[in-house]
Amino acid sequence: MAKRRAGTGAELVFDPGKANPKQIEFFEATEPRICYGGAKGGGKTWAVRVKALLGAMVGYPGIRILIMRAHYPELEENHIRPICAMVPSTIASYNSTTHIMTFENGSYIKFGHWTGEESENEYNGKEYDWIFIDEATQFSERAYNFLGGCLRGTTKIPRRMYLTCNPGGVGHFWVKRLFIDRNYVTNAENPEENENPADYRFIFATAEDNLAMVENSPGYLHSVAKMPNARAYRYGDWDAIGGNYFKDFSRKKHCVKPFRIPEHWPRYRSFDYGLDMLACLWWAVDEDGRCWCYREYERKDLIVSEAAGMITGNTLPGEKILATYAPPDMWNRQKVSEKTMAEVFMTNGVPILRSDNNRVQGHMLMLEMMAPIPLKDEKVKALWPDGKAPAELPALMVFDNLNKVISDIESIQADDQNPNDCAKQPHDITHTVDAARYFLISHVQAAELQKNSDEDEEDEQGQDYESYLCGGEPSRDYIGA
Repeated sequence: MAKRRAGTGAELVFDPGKANPKQIEFFEATEPRICYGGAKGGGKTWAVRVKALLGAMVGYPGIRILIMRAHYPELEENHIRPICAMVPSTIASYNSTTHIMTFENGSYIKFGHWTGEESENEYNGKEYDWIFIDEATQFSERAYNFLGGCLRGTTKIPRRMYLTCNPGGVGHFWVKRLFIDRNYVTNAENPEENENPADYRFIFATAEDNLAMVENSPGYLHSVAKMPNARAYRYGDWDAIGGNYFKDFSRKKHCVKPFRIPEHWPRYRSFDYGLDMLACLWWAVDEDGRCWCYREYERKDLIVSEAAGMITGNTLPGEKILATYAPPDMWNRQKVSEKTMAEVFMTNGVPILRSDNNRVQGHMLMLEMMAPIPLKDEKVKALWPDGKAPAELPALMVFDNLNKVISDIESIQADDQNPNDCAKQPHDITHTVDAARYFLISHVQAAELQKNSDEDEEDEQGQDYESYLCGGEPSRDYIGA
């Protein structure tokens, strides 16, 4: 229970109910990043509502608060309606157009949902003192970092981000890295990119911590125990669920420290392009046919000529690129110029080849290439000193400093309607995955065509003139004997 004087001079009593010990720990935490998560039923959403109201009504008059969910229906059901019911109309009013609740002491709570690029435009330049991301594993790391940039202001109110979550979802890996594994960036070339371990706190909770819910919903635990991924949802086990489409991909198996690419390895590029984002990857292929992704570049809001300039500008002088693969829509004609984007790329120094756009085939091929193949290339073996090179290495490898493509591969989900395909949302994590798909499917198809051509040539060379033209001597099968 909290009390304060309202603007009318009357005493205001706010009594949302009794908090459990984990919720109290969440209320009292003072770190800049606080995550309350684990199993389903731990009382996370109630804690978000109450903490936000305590800050707005009692703690910090004039505070600016943002409560975010991934989708509006859940935002309305879990936060807008309950909070409107909890707050007396005498001290606050809710605007259903702006989705802002304004308090008589100058505080306000903005209710928002995340729609990718549109949300970046909406929240660009906004300032908040507290940001709540409810069900944070439904947000990409890009969204989390973008919202973190909105935590700023000139008052003495402490800036904090509060997160709640269960294992699984598109944000499984970044949440697990920061709050479960506590694997922080501490030695980045740019010191501003380092992460301070003292800034992060994780509060683990299960349904047993929420006694009021368990006592009043006696069948709940039994129901959760029968759900898919029960160890994650019932017990909050972050290692019980992969959370992504490429479940076999891991930094330990598929990523290595950057090394000097041998000059004789053929090199390629592939990209996904739209005004919303250019994502370009650079590739090299070793003597075993293993594909190494060794450079990445991503930037939004580029016209075609600018995108071509960025691709050439990030390609080193003297670096021989055999081919650049691009999606088929680059050959669509533009209404004004009647030129294709492929033509504009070519006139700006980036000739491109059309890639196969079969999504399922391409993503399945990426899965296959994450499997190991025999390691014979001596240049690759030399990466392991003292003869400790493995006998096999995946056919797809990535330099470990390519944070965006690694994060996107880790995070992208299976499509709900077609589990053989990757999800198309959140859109901001699909660009580098698509760029990788364009190269891998094109490169493998080209290699198979070359192999078939070589085999046909060998067969022809092994026949005499009469056999080649006439099929050789008639056999018993041929005459039906």
